[in-house]
Amino acid sequence: MALTNHDRVSKALEVFNAGLLPFVEREFKAVHGDAWFEKANAILGRNQLGKSPGSPQWDTASLLRVMWDTWTEVFGQTLGRAERSLVSELIEVRNKWAHQKPFSGDDAYRALDSMQRLLNAVAAPKEVEELERQKMELMRLRCDEQVRHEKRKAAGAATEGQPVAGLKPWREVIVPHPDVASGNYQQAEFAAELWQVYLGEGSTEYRDPTEFFRRTYLTTGLKDLLARAMLRLGGKGATRWWSCRRTSAAGRRTRCWRCSTCSRGWRRGSWLGWSQCSSRPNRRFPRACAAL
Repeated sequence: MALTNHDRVSKALEVFNAGLLPFVEREFKAVHGDAWFEKANAILGRNQLGKSPGSPQWDTASLLRVMWDTWTEVFGQTLGRAERSLVSELIEVRNKWAHQKPFSGDDAYRALDSMQRLLNAVAAPKEVEELERQKMELMRLRCDEQVRHEKRKAAGAATEGQPVAGLKPWREVIVPHPDVASGNYQQAEFAAELWQVYLGEGSTEYRDPTEFFRRTYLTTGLKDLLARAMLRLGGKGATRWWSCRRTSAAGRRTRCWRCSTCSRGWRRGSWLGWSQCSSRPNRRFPRACAAL
């Protein structure tokens, strides 16, 4: 399972604690002597270091707190202002980590780098080397992620404005309808006007049943509707009423249009789809349907 940035900061804090502890104890004992344990507990309160100076319980928060509160009298003698700023920053990092707040990649890298800089100032080479390794691992992961991002970005932009050689323009593959190609297309003509169909007016595909059904894709529902309509017109006892369960007005109008066109005369089998409707099970149309 991949480590989160919070996990990486947690591992780094363990290394940081191990490197900082000897320095803090050494410097604090050098100033306060045998009273160092009582002095530290007084700063931290509630016997946070425990009751025995032989085995003090230092956590990272305690180390940084003691350094900050006794900077002038103890740690400012060997460290400078830059290290004091690092102590302040790492107190915030530790608090953020303890409250389970998320770390971005940049935040995690900066936290590791600040820990390494402070340990380098207090001469903890082993821990400095370990933090350097963790920093390089984090940087490698960030670089890998950036490379993957750039590859995805390049793959997405590979065909933008650069058509593959040999492909024909879409207008040469799919020829638009003449009225669309000539610019005479009108949005209002997209849907049929039922009254014009009844009067026999309009374009050829609206007036000629054969041409109309040549351009119409017969779905299962339309096949069933037309079959019932022809049976009813032929006197075969089909139901007089159908429920158009289309939610849109255009869908209901289209079905009425098809029934109206179906009822107008054509030769038997002259329109595409006749065989599909007449060959359905239990659908034998009377000969009169061909002349209606």
